[in-house]
Amino acid sequence: MKFDPPLVSGTLVQRYKRFLFDAILDDGSAITGSCPNTGSMRGLTAPGSRIWMSQSDSPTRKHRHRLELVEADDTVVGINTGLPNRLAEEAIRAGLVVADLGTYPVLERERKYGRNSRIDILLSGPDRPPAYVEVKNVHFRRAAGLAEFPDTVTARGAKHLEELGDMAEAGFRAVMLYLVQREDCSRFRICADLDPAYAAGFRRALSRGVEAYAVKCAVTSQQIRPVASIAMDEPGLADL
Repeated sequence: MKFDPPLVSGTLVQRYKRFLFDAILDDGSAITGSCPNTGSMRGLTAPGSRIWMSQSDSPTRKHRHRLELVEADDTVVGINTGLPNRLAEEAIRAGLVVADLGTYPVLERERKYGRNSRIDILLSGPDRPPAYVEVKNVHFRRAAGLAEFPDTVTARGAKHLEELGDMAEAGFRAVMLYLVQREDCSRFRICADLDPAYAAGFRRALSRGVEAYAVKCAVTSQQIRPVASIAMDEPGLADL
């Protein structure tokens, strides 16, 4: 996925109220923009960080600038939670998740299912059960090479795991896909110490037949591109 028009760069002053950030553009202008990530963004909000923003003159947008990328740990990290479904589709079609997922002839997004929820991606075809794919955005890293999710408690995420388990037990295929918007990680792990309930829900989902995969992306100021499946570590039993 290429950024078109190109992003503009600057320096982060602060991110606040979840939805807003202040920055200084490279030309010296001070701006306030929107942050398309309501999570904690742990490790990605340090004042002085190099950032990249998209721009829009749409009359429906309150703020012209939207935060897209943050430089942290000497790498560029994608923070826009509106992009993972699109990137996941690219990864599936390229066979990066697991090869047979990419052979489903029909791919739909945001279909209603479960308990008043929407599945991120629904794959279907005439010769096999549909595959329900839930996508989670990942940008948290504490140890070198290790991406983790979640970076804070997520009751909504635990609900999604339970609903995927329901689909698996009903005879459908259920897939949990963690989309890592940074390239400096070769492994992925469920963050059991920050959200033990989610980690327990993840183990329960696997026991019910849910598949789980992680794919990392190459991220630059020009584009974000899924590049490879990465190994998944089990959450530590001592943390549960």
